Amino acid sequence: MFNGLLWFLLTLVPLVFLQRLLHREIQAIFLIATRHPVLTVGLFSVLFFPGVLLHELSHYLMARLLRVRTGGFSLLPQVTEDGRLILGYVETARTDVVRDSLIGAAPLVAGGLFVAYASIYKLQLLPIWQFVQNGQTESFWMGIAALPTVNDFPLWFYLTFAVSSTMLPSTSDRHAWMPLGMWVAGILALVLFAGAGPWMLAYVTPPLNNFLQSVAMLFGLSVGVHAIFILPTFLFHKFLARLFKVDIA
Repeated sequence: MFNGLLWFLLTLVPLVFLQRLLHREIQAIFLIATRHPVLTVGLFSVLFFPGVLLHELSHYLMARLLRVRTGGFSLLPQVTEDGRLILGYVETARTDVVRDSLIGAAPLVAGGLFVAYASIYKLQLLPIWQFVQNGQTESFWMGIAALPTVNDFPLWFYLTFAVSSTMLPSTSDRHAWMPLGMWVAGILALVLFAGAGPWMLAYVTPPLNNFLQSVAMLFGLSVGVHAIFILPTFLFHKFLARLFKVDIA
């Protein structure tokens, strides 16, 4: 009855892992090829610019929609003192946990909508996702092999990759999620204590399960896009390392 949560976790964890691994491999390729850290950051930011633009613009628009004051807006990459790479930012005033949480989640909503549109209607990836769910291995590989025949495949595949690889909220985006989660958990505990468990199981669980299944589908499509890039990116990294006789740990 609640398999949506299982699929959500089974797709979220690989997406986070593949995103970080792929970002590291791409940065290593740029750094080995250029031998210039600043140029590496610049090339990396250009590669993911469509996703960064949508990420930061969604923060800004959500803040304006919720009547939260905004400050600086930047799409220029910066390296923090602790070595983290920030590809862009939007300054917003701190407000209540609900509005802060919605502003932080805006990139996931906007990015998810774009990935859904591009994956389902432009790249036709939905059947491939269904093959994965049903364990149809042969059909899955046939679907992967047919992808390059889709109209404007390079453009839509690149945009889907760039957006899906930057849509997950950052640590700062999630700063209000823990307090909000505690409030929700407290309210849920009171509702269950009041004896509303059967009602929630009948009327709340099904739509929540459907929602989690939809999010899992988006994450699953994003995982597939990232997985396609992993092996060639890794091999190209090792090729450059052998060619220039230098590698990045």
